[in-house]
Amino acid sequence: MAAELSTRVPELKQLYLDCLFNDVVPFWVKNSPDKEYGGYFTCLDTKGNVFDTDKFVWLQARQVYMLSKLYVLYKESRPQEAAEWISLAKNGAEFLRDHGKDSNGNFYFALTRRGKNITHPFNIFSDCFACMAFGGYYAATGEEWSRKLSLEIFENIERRKSNPKGQWNKLVPETRAFSGLSVPMIDLNLCLELSKLVPEQSQSFMDRAKQNMDLIEKKFFDDKLGLLREAIPVPNTDDDPEDTFDGRLVNPGHIMECLWFLMTAAEQFGDQNLVEKCAKFMLSTLDFGWDKQYGGIFYFLDVRGKPPQQLEWDQKLWWVHLESVYAVLLAGKLTKRAEFAVWYFKLHDWIWNKFHDRENGEFFGYLNRRGEVLLELKGGKWKGFFHVPRQIMLCGQLFEELEKQ
Repeated sequence: MAAELSTRVPELKQLYLDCLFNDVVPFWVKNSPDKEYGGYFTCLDTKGNVFDTDKFVWLQARQVYMLSKLYVLYKESRPQEAAEWISLAKNGAEFLRDHGKDSNGNFYFALTRRGKNITHPFNIFSDCFACMAFGGYYAATGEEWSRKLSLEIFENIERRKSNPKGQWNKLVPETRAFSGLSVPMIDLNLCLELSKLVPEQSQSFMDRAKQNMDLIEKKFFDDKLGLLREAIPVPNTDDDPEDTFDGRLVNPGHIMECLWFLMTAAEQFGDQNLVEKCAKFMLSTLDFGWDKQYGGIFYFLDVRGKPPQQLEWDQKLWWVHLESVYAVLLAGKLTKRAEFAVWYFKLHDWIWNKFHDRENGEFFGYLNRRGEVLLELKGGKWKGFFHVPRQIMLCGQLFEELEKQ
């Protein structure tokens, strides 16, 4: 790592850990639990007041996972807080188990406060996070029902992932069909997590992780552009991907998140060549996605510079920057390249100066292109207790490792 970053490791480690334990976690522990019906409120305003009581299944699951993860990691050093975390994880896990899925085991997207489904189970992303949640809860408690349920969900995901939307797919596949990066990407992360959460089946999960790694590298890496494609046309449809919005779509945040998943897996498999390739693609993605005028990373871009379909394309989102800051830290650790320290400080300054709410705690989720707060909320339909605590925790852990070197 670059000299400036090396000298600040103790300070930065403390910054992240203080933020995690004295800011982010207390904000959600205080404001999010639904003590009457179970589960969590995620629609929280600037001060943590609830402004909508619907419960979004993937955010319920993510919160169970994070609370369980925090309990496992810090139950010895922070026993009093950890006891509360696992109690809240139980609250969410049981709500999710009892209300989150249909009779076929497919998970819904949204529920009422009391747990009645609002939507049909129209894709597998709720299932992926439910699988991770129950695996995490098993690792924390040893409760056999959660291990069994996690494995059942995983097998259902594997059956559905070739057609993740199933009957809810609105496209005519014979005319236009794309294979999306999001499915192998989340499946890779899920396999890496389950290999640790359900260790008795670790080898099986790592074998599947390797399959996802190979698929992503083969199909989605665009060596000419130095980017990962968000969607690849399925053979035998009549589209030139360069002539469609979907075919030209670039999501820099997704790329950075996927690359650190791949880099983590590559390190475990001892594949330094893939580590270096991911590092190269990180740098080109950051160069492509960084707003040269106002700073920050664009939400969506068109690979050929044409107008994106998404009206929110130029917004600056919390998760994009948090995933990216951890990605460059990890890349710097594994490659020792000085460029990553430069990018770390650019991202670090943007996150702490633009997204962090020093007055009320936690982080704003949505900024306009200039970096001004667009929505004064701390949680909603898409933002919950996940990207902020996960990346703050991971950065803190990585700085702890660097401090010991």
